Amino acid sequence: MKSFRKYGKASFNTIVIHGGPGAIGAMAPVAKKLSSYCGIIEPFQTQTSIAAEVRALKNLLTKESALPVTLIGHSWGGWMGIIFAAHYPAYVKKLILVGTGPLDEKYAAQIMRTRMLRLNNAKKKQVQLIIEKLKDPKTKNSEIKKLEKLIVTIDSYRPVYYTPAQQFNAKVFRKVWDEGSKLRSTNKLLKLCAKIKCPITVIHGDFDPHPFQGVKKPLAAILPKLCKFILLKKCGHTPWIEKEARDKFYEILEKEVLAKPK
Repeated sequence: MKSFRKYGKASFNTIVIHGGPGAIGAMAPVAKKLSSYCGIIEPFQTQTSIAAEVRALKNLLTKESALPVTLIGHSWGGWMGIIFAAHYPAYVKKLILVGTGPLDEKYAAQIMRTRMLRLNNAKKKQVQLIIEKLKDPKTKNSEIKKLEKLIVTIDSYRPVYYTPAQQFNAKVFRKVWDEGSKLRSTNKLLKLCAKIKCPITVIHGDFDPHPFQGVKKPLAAILPKLCKFILLKKCGHTPWIEKEARDKFYEILEKEVLAKPK
């Protein structure tokens, strides 16, 4: 399997980074939309450690992109963008975080509480059962996809369609997420944020169970001069599938991607 896809024409200076971890191909709709005005690279994160993912992204950008690039990360992909930009600031001219998970551990528990409040008892049991299965290394990718579809439904305000990952790698999810979670719980993720040198635009839905303040407050405190925050109304975790918010989302992305550096 190829490790990336390209959309549009050169120069390829915009990168979309999917969430998950392990949700290969989930950013394809965004890549296709943006390719009408810029060249896009969509990496497939298939490594089983954060360090390996960072190395793979560096090698890909060195060979295939027009540096420096704009990184657009969704959900986990936002964290990946932060980690990469902290390690290789010369590679990144702008970081766009879409529906990024909270950067401070104290906000993390709010995600599942919000989700559970939106569910009836039967759905709650279904989610809890699948989450337990995720802990088992023998869990099949198909089980992960069931949870993915259910979570997308819970996390959305009024979706017009469902865009599953084209492939979901359970091994990547377990190993990389465990490592990422430890980065947050030990405040190492916040320390990485402090190393970022480029402008950051945060785009978040007001219906996203991932709390907006869990991204805004830490970044505003650490990098007050580099950050811009945009809260989309009637929008869940995945803006490009939302009936009310997707047009505004793409309008913002185009403006941010095409903006000339100050």
